[in-house]
Amino acid sequence: MASSLEDDVFEKMKQKLDPAEEQKREQEINSRVHAQYQKAQERLVELIDDNSTLPVTISSIRVLHATHTRRGFLERIFDPLLKANRDGPYTLSEALADVSGATNKLNRFDIFKAPISVFIDKPDPSDPSTTPTDIAVYLSARERSLYTIKTGTEVGHSEGNAFVNVQLRNLFGGAETLNAHGSLGTRTRSAYSVGFDTPILSNPDFRFEVNGQASSTLKSWASHEEVLKGGNTKFKWTTAGGHRHEFGYSGTWRQVTGLASNASPTVRGDAGDSYKSSLTHTWTNDKRDYPLMPNRGYLMKTVSEIAGFGPLKGDVGFWKSEAETQVALPLGRSGVTFTSSLRGGMLYPLTCGGGDIPLQSRINDRFQLGGPTDVRGFRLSGLGPRDGPDAVGGDVYAAGRASLLFPLPKVGADTPLRLQAFVNGGRLLALKGKSKESEMDSDAVSNNMKKTIAQLRDGLPSCAAGFGLVYAHPVARFEINFSLPLVLRAAEAGRKGLSFGVGVEFL
Repeated sequence: MASSLEDDVFEKMKQKLDPAEEQKREQEINSRVHAQYQKAQERLVELIDDNSTLPVTISSIRVLHATHTRRGFLERIFDPLLKANRDGPYTLSEALADVSGATNKLNRFDIFKAPISVFIDKPDPSDPSTTPTDIAVYLSARERSLYTIKTGTEVGHSEGNAFVNVQLRNLFGGAETLNAHGSLGTRTRSAYSVGFDTPILSNPDFRFEVNGQASSTLKSWASHEEVLKGGNTKFKWTTAGGHRHEFGYSGTWRQVTGLASNASPTVRGDAGDSYKSSLTHTWTNDKRDYPLMPNRGYLMKTVSEIAGFGPLKGDVGFWKSEAETQVALPLGRSGVTFTSSLRGGMLYPLTCGGGDIPLQSRINDRFQLGGPTDVRGFRLSGLGPRDGPDAVGGDVYAAGRASLLFPLPKVGADTPLRLQAFVNGGRLLALKGKSKESEMDSDAVSNNMKKTIAQLRDGLPSCAAGFGLVYAHPVARFEINFSLPLVLRAAEAGRKGLSFGVGVEFL
């Protein structure tokens, strides 16, 4: 028979707690747990500090749960830490620093769930090969799913599309990745790509890529459709200072097709097939705190491409170079950020496959300028040379922007939503002296390129000002702006009013 005390306990358990009282109790429990955790952490720090100079040697390292990862791949990362591969012992602090560095390296392959936990213990004392200074290191590294499938829709740049992405991770146990992408849309009518990526010598900062792609894109601003089929290979590496490099080769068959009935003579002259064989190099030094909406820092970037020259063959020849810089500065503690950026590029005609006469640039390769992600306040490809209704692109350009980003009232400076006020502008020019009816030798190309670059300084650039909202999503940056063209040259297409832009790279 239950006692009266037991009955009272059960009655209290049946009673519903006041929500405020329940929340108060939860806060008290959480506070006690947090205080205990803080004390344990402080005690651990004290123990490490007190013993930081003790000599230790690492006798073994075990990575737990890495069932799909090759042993040889892991050994390249952790073998240098073992005592058998070192000339002398560590201090405890040095050992912990090296283990932390190797763990961070393992984490950057993106094949394990974060965080990777590290445990340190003394080895089995019955093992005759151990010494009193030995420690054993254990890493609990739980592998991520071997595949990811994403489907969705995207809207932006006057375009909508539906896509599917498939990613296979750790394909052969060495952090290899296979990516497949397919999309159908209104402007990019179809795009398919497959890419294989692998680290070299178990180094996340040194990678090799091979890609294949096919796409069909409607370019309404130039009255045609462009079909691309090709592939490329790349070596990617990052220096100790954080500078990123990419060097690669690409071979692409291009077709200008589906011409509109009113297509200009320039577009009709470039219609048909061409093959581009080129080497590319990209250098990036990005010190911005958050690239999609930086509050402080700077970016420097160059992209260089040489096509058709010498043994590269193909039927287009040029040297194409672009440079970009961006600076972001916070204005005190107001939450206001000033950003400015400059970008410029040049397309220099070269001889192709041992020929004597430099080849004129094609519409596939020339620069386009204007739109919601570069020079706002102008239609897509609204700046630069035109032939009738078509924007035919240019060989030299320069563009710049200055903007102020303000936190929204009652929202705060820590959110990724900002008001922006901006002014931007640019110029896009065709190479002087270029004509479809006449050819230029190398000396003429050099002289005319100098004249074209000098022409960038003649008069004000085409420019616009405006204001709008910016949202930095983890995947892309979204902007909705009201723009007003201020300087507009003859035949250029300005855009007064609202425009919407989405992308990962903005001027």
